[in-house]
Amino acid sequence: MSMNNQGRPTGVGTPVPAGTSDFTSVSGSSLLPNEPLLFEIGDREHSGVDLPDVAIDGSFLGGFERKSEIDLAGLTEPETLRHYVRLSRLNYSIDSGMYPLGSCTMKHNPRLNEKMARLPGFADIHPLQPVSTVQGALALMDELAHWLMTLTNTAAVCLTPKAGAHGEMAGMMAIKAAQDAAGQGHRKVVLVPESAHGTNPATAAFLGYSVRAVPARDDGTVDVEAVKAALSPDVAAIMLTNPNTCGLFEPEVIEIAAAVHEAGAFFYCDGANFNAIMGVVRPGDLGIDAMHINLHKTFSTPHGGGGPGAGPVVLSAALAPFAPVPFVRKGSGGTELVEHAEGQHLGRITAFNGQMGMYVRALTYMLSHGGDGLAQAAKDAVLNANYIKARLERVFSVPFPGQPCMHEALFDDSFLEGTGVSTLDFAKALIDEGFHPMTMYFPLVVHGAMLVEPTESESKQTLDRFCDVMLELAEDAKAGNAARFTSAPLNAPRRRLDETRAARSPVLKWERQELLPQAAE
Repeated sequence: MSMNNQGRPTGVGTPVPAGTSDFTSVSGSSLLPNEPLLFEIGDREHSGVDLPDVAIDGSFLGGFERKSEIDLAGLTEPETLRHYVRLSRLNYSIDSGMYPLGSCTMKHNPRLNEKMARLPGFADIHPLQPVSTVQGALALMDELAHWLMTLTNTAAVCLTPKAGAHGEMAGMMAIKAAQDAAGQGHRKVVLVPESAHGTNPATAAFLGYSVRAVPARDDGTVDVEAVKAALSPDVAAIMLTNPNTCGLFEPEVIEIAAAVHEAGAFFYCDGANFNAIMGVVRPGDLGIDAMHINLHKTFSTPHGGGGPGAGPVVLSAALAPFAPVPFVRKGSGGTELVEHAEGQHLGRITAFNGQMGMYVRALTYMLSHGGDGLAQAAKDAVLNANYIKARLERVFSVPFPGQPCMHEALFDDSFLEGTGVSTLDFAKALIDEGFHPMTMYFPLVVHGAMLVEPTESESKQTLDRFCDVMLELAEDAKAGNAARFTSAPLNAPRRRLDETRAARSPVLKWERQELLPQAAE
């Protein structure tokens, strides 16, 4: 019997048989089904695993034992495996394509980092183990701390913060503690530029400070004269991002630091964009007193998903005595973890010692590159962003023309004026072309902002493909094809959602829909 070698048509647009899943096509690639929930695939009568009946005495549960069936879905092993594989295909990741998110720095996480993080002695330790049994882990933390201080030219580092915003809070807490110790507790105002990350004013307010805004100049940077005008005896600190959220290096940062210090205040630098200058500029040389470092942005550790994150904060000599515990210190008996320190230390800001896996990944990245390699990565990130800016600015509108950007290129929506297409529409259409959208509507100082950060991870071929798609979309929008944008995405697993309704009325619990008996005809 011969094999049927004719096959059947499976091209895009082939009618889907009634009753099957809602198949769709992503950028002409493989068909992706609308994957149901596990509860919708399985049923309560079957299970892929045979378990013995167990008699449970619920008396020790204090009356909280379950009164009804657990209602778990029963699946076979192939059904379970296929479900999660199909879900993974629906998810966009850095392993499947470019993430042009500005400010978020979604760079490639080398697999060597993952291999090192899974080594015994790193992956299977517990924070309550005796210090004598975790000397290798403490030595790694000590070396990571050394290189973070070296790269920033600072005197101390606190590794324990769980994210950038947490590190930001730790740094501002150190500033508050230092001023209280110096009898300067009356300083209750923090200066925050209008282009700052949203966590900056939130952190200041959380710690009881009032926020005084500093306007940005027409070129997107902060004017030292505006800072001087905002300074007063009640100012505790300035929180300045450099490079800033417009993707620009602050040219007067040294003068700003000098003015802030002369007024008796501290300089907190938001280090979220340190990846643009690592190995090239040491923030301590610019006059900063505290700065958090996002390991997931600068040193490639995994990003997002609610953690595990790591946001160490480096401190100047003036703030070093106020660093939180625990911290690592070399003693006569080996490396020790200082849990209780004398003096004016803040105490704990988190229960344990931080995220070990992130420490391992970050140090692996540092040692793999070396000082020259880290500097080259920063330079390549800047080069890639300027390449995108140069290719797109003949069509896209640039809010701050005439100057190079740093690690991210910023565009506004004025090029879409009169087309009936918004920044959101444009981003949704980009999904149909197989790209994750750029950051939208941030920074707030630019109307309809589109913030693009390619990172150093992407090749010129990838950047060219992205730019080609962006230019083609812009030309189509200007040609009057608004329907392509306002109805997008058409080829994603899910069509455009009512995001406002979803945010205000989220469905947080799945309810099984019981089938009702049908009346006889």
